[in-house]
Amino acid sequence: MSEPVRQQAGRRHSLTLRFIKAREGATAVEFALIAGPFFLLLMGVIEIALFFFASTMIETATAEAARDIRTGEVIVAGDGPGEFRDRICARAGGIVDCARLQVDVRRVDSFSAAQLGALVGEDGVDSSGFDFDPGGPGEIVVVRAVYEWPLIAPGQFNGLANLPGNKRLIVASAAFRNEQFGT
Repeated sequence: MSEPVRQQAGRRHSLTLRFIKAREGATAVEFALIAGPFFLLLMGVIEIALFFFASTMIETATAEAARDIRTGEVIVAGDGPGEFRDRICARAGGIVDCARLQVDVRRVDSFSAAQLGALVGEDGVDSSGFDFDPGGPGEIVVVRAVYEWPLIAPGQFNGLANLPGNKRLIVASAAFRNEQFGT
């Protein structure tokens, strides 16, 4: 081997060794490799936490508003479906967009007859069969509040979405017998 070729091979070898031994940018490279999965996991945790928080808020608000039906307050006030929905929204806090909340209130003959139809169609929530009948004193009533929760991270957490448009269905319900209130 000629001397210039040997020198060039030696320079390449020493350059490779220096590159392997260098540690100045190792932290930045390691962070770049870990940052993507870390932030994806963090976004997933936040997404799930917000969903469960909203679900709990809607369930609690529905139970409290259903009590207003059970005690006769809604019937005496002459509230319709819009006003009843507003009662739920007022109790659910600012995390719920009231325009997405739908309510179904109906009187049933017995608790065993309280099996209601499906909520989801091909295009999302099918509220065509929803009704508002708070019943009278001593009657059995079923209240359902349905909310389409929009997921924050579209496409990344497809396991959470159960509605078209990257949304998750939240359903809160209450079944009870109205008290013997005076109308």
